[in-house]
Amino acid sequence: MKHFLLIALLVVINLVQAQIPVNYYQTTENLSGTTLQSELHSIIDNHTVISYSQLWNAYSQTDLNSNGKIWDMYSYNPTGSTQYEYTPGTNQCGGNYSSEGDCYNREHSFPQSWFNEQSPMVSDLFQIYPTDGYVNNQRGNYPYGETNAPTWTSTNGSKLGPCSNTGYTGVVFEPIDEFKGDFARTMLYMATRYYNEDSNWPGSSMTNGAQPKEWAITVLINWHKNDPVSTKEINRNNAVYQIQHNRNPFIDHPEYANYIWGSEAPDSSDKPLETPTNHVSNFSSSSITLNWTDATGSNSPTGYLVLMSAENFANIPVPTDGTSPASYANSKVVMQGKGTCTFSELEKQKTYYFKIYPFSGNGSSTDYKTNGTIPQTTKTTE
Repeated sequence: MKHFLLIALLVVINLVQAQIPVNYYQTTENLSGTTLQSELHSIIDNHTVISYSQLWNAYSQTDLNSNGKIWDMYSYNPTGSTQYEYTPGTNQCGGNYSSEGDCYNREHSFPQSWFNEQSPMVSDLFQIYPTDGYVNNQRGNYPYGETNAPTWTSTNGSKLGPCSNTGYTGVVFEPIDEFKGDFARTMLYMATRYYNEDSNWPGSSMTNGAQPKEWAITVLINWHKNDPVSTKEINRNNAVYQIQHNRNPFIDHPEYANYIWGSEAPDSSDKPLETPTNHVSNFSSSSITLNWTDATGSNSPTGYLVLMSAENFANIPVPTDGTSPASYANSKVVMQGKGTCTFSELEKQKTYYFKIYPFSGNGSSTDYKTNGTIPQTTKTTE
């Protein structure tokens, strides 16, 4: 088991805690579906809008590699040497480029034509990345998707070609696996930040207004699960928050994607729903609320994984480093500073068993504290 707080993660952890306001997502507890999406929209709505020209300077805060060069997800190769790099401010495109490596520009991952080039979407830093101008031009306004028969491939392996995902056969742009989750969470951010603000958007073959179409949401959720949140995304989320004063909820809480869209595409049937015949009987509450005092000290955790068993303490698994907290059944994930959670829809007059594990990081970088005395408790429902 790795040490609870690795030196390499200290900066990330402190940055996360310093910039997620206490109780930022408090009003989302126990919400799901469009109710959760609507509540998240109200939290991240009305961000501080910057101009399109200010994006150039913003990238020096949000999109730099450790060597100070632009982090371009259309050219960066995590498994080999980078073929070309850009110096911020000196390699910006002025409209002329004939091949990869000429210059970098501002890529609307959610293309401008999908929302009529309107503000504030046109300069929303969460969805506009610095990318190679030539690759950006190849992508154009094609949807993101997967292709088995690419007609063009970039230096780092990004591909353009007919879609091989079920439900769509047009041309798509497929980023490399390393960044599929990044772009998926960007699209989910757009669907939520502009929820019910997209009535005059023309949309696209991938979206209805801001909302992904059925085939697209299936692709995005798969990318979101298969490429977990990285330290790069956490750092960028924090940096953009300093500029726009809103956050990408799907980076802070990856489980929200499943709570809203689930593992399957939403049902788009237009069949009207029938009114249920009867109301429920014996209407009462069977829930357990847990409270605790957060860990203190210089190395505080990012959050807590609360695990529950209906049998005994022995049946509660010990969490494994590198496994996202959201992947555990019968659990709650609570961020530092909240100190409470509620388990609902439990069996009446039954004893339940609970353990709580602090963790740092997120997704595949999650690191749990499992040494020492593990806090545990039992509670019986009424």
